[in-house]
Amino acid sequence: MLILGVDTSCDDTGVGVVELRPDGSVAVRANRVWSQAVHAAYGGVMPELASREHVERIDRVMQDALQEAGITVSELGAVAATSGPGLVGALLVGLMYGKGLAQALDIPFYATHHLEGHIYAAASEEALSAPYLALVVSGGHTHLFDVPQDGQYVLVGATRDDAAGEAFDKVARLAGLGYPGGPAVSEAAKRGDPKAVAFRVPLAGQSGYDFSFSGLKTAALLAHRAGAKPEDLAASFQAVAVKSLVQTSVRAAHDLGRQTLVVSGGVAANAALREAFGRTGLRVVFPGRGLNTDNGAMIALAGAAAIRAGRAPHGLSDGAEAYAPLARA
Repeated sequence: MLILGVDTSCDDTGVGVVELRPDGSVAVRANRVWSQAVHAAYGGVMPELASREHVERIDRVMQDALQEAGITVSELGAVAATSGPGLVGALLVGLMYGKGLAQALDIPFYATHHLEGHIYAAASEEALSAPYLALVVSGGHTHLFDVPQDGQYVLVGATRDDAAGEAFDKVARLAGLGYPGGPAVSEAAKRGDPKAVAFRVPLAGQSGYDFSFSGLKTAALLAHRAGAKPEDLAASFQAVAVKSLVQTSVRAAHDLGRQTLVVSGGVAANAALREAFGRTGLRVVFPGRGLNTDNGAMIALAGAAAIRAGRAPHGLSDGAEAYAPLARA
């Protein structure tokens, strides 16, 4: 079965095609993403502009995805589209597009949770089988889930304020490193001294598994005003942010008896983060190339998991949800 996935939850227009094979394995046949450059001038995403860009680009991105997969639209067996969380206007573009396509082709439609898509993005590299922990870390999310059974999620930790990727963006902006902040900070950090600025690890003494980046962001602002070099600021900030994410996740894995940790989301592309997780002794699974940031293939992978598990398709009346928890603590 060929599954089309659509994601327009924020500022990337993503369409992907995944093949679900009879033995239950999956293969990404196409993954096309249009990243909206219009937001760079504002240092962050402008919701109305994002919605308009999606409307203008989505049909072209879908055609590119079908061409990359080497198929026609009539060969699709199911459609999955992100229903939340995200920017409502942006979500509605992809959600309505997916529903219309499924209705026109008379094939099943799956309204898919954005964070579940990020988790199943890792299934493109290795087969995922519960139990495991999943850390979703991006510009809008920093959540740590326990997955005791496939499709069952228990929130064990989350950011108390800023998401990690949001903090990367803000530090990059104040240091004049560019947008998006994640790649900019990572690149500048290669030239800096990670010990130049003495940042403290947030929530270092906690008994739980939450995260916090607001205080670290404020400390970075003070260091910038005190004259810290941009590359030193980037290196020092990145080192402490990575340490916080890794230490908390590993402690949760040990406490809960999990040997496998999925790390996904845009920040999962950070080389320093990957290296640090690689030294933990856990089986750490990252999404494949191009699947860390928002994309349609991850939504198709989540749709494939739903089909494999025998979940019923969704009705066409389901709406977009700006705030849609995957699980609650």
